Amino acid sequence: MRRTGYGITLDVPAGWASSIARRPTDAGADAAARGIAPPDAADGGPVERTLPVLHVCSRAIPTGTGDFGSGLVEELASEDVFVALVEYGSDLAGTGLFARSGWPRLAPSQFSPGRMPRQLPGRSASQHFFSVGGRAFCLYTVIGSHSRRMATVPRAAGVVRSMGVESAVAMRRKGVVL
Repeated sequence: MRRTGYGITLDVPAGWASSIARRPTDAGADAAARGIAPPDAADGGPVERTLPVLHVCSRAIPTGTGDFGSGLVEELASEDVFVALVEYGSDLAGTGLFARSGWPRLAPSQFSPGRMPRQLPGRSASQHFFSVGGRAFCLYTVIGSHSRRMATVPRAAGVVRSMGVESAVAMRRKGVVL
């Protein structure tokens, strides 16, 4: 199944779950709770913005899963794969951490239990920062078993190879600021 949102596309394997969403801004959520329009630049204050986060997983994705899979990666079975594509904005594209241009290619040698923000028995992760289309991203992938990485990483790599993004320029023409 082809999935598209916020200028991000991917092919979701049969039986996998996916989401592409932007978190509501704190100001927008607070204003909505009070029944008023959220503040914007016309109010003279800074405007909070949120950016797209893509999740794709070989199992169901619970509501409230964190950007990098908290609440889900703890539950991965040995054959499971979780992929997060977190956008950081066009203003960071091509700079610092995001200087690398083009989509990363996943390989089993890039995965390590030490790449997990906190140790989870058996889990292994890979993290890549890059820019594509004038947009800055972090690709974070977790597999359920480090010892099974030769079998599971190719499945994750296939999902990543199917991903594409519209350029920041094309998105701005549509009125979407990233």
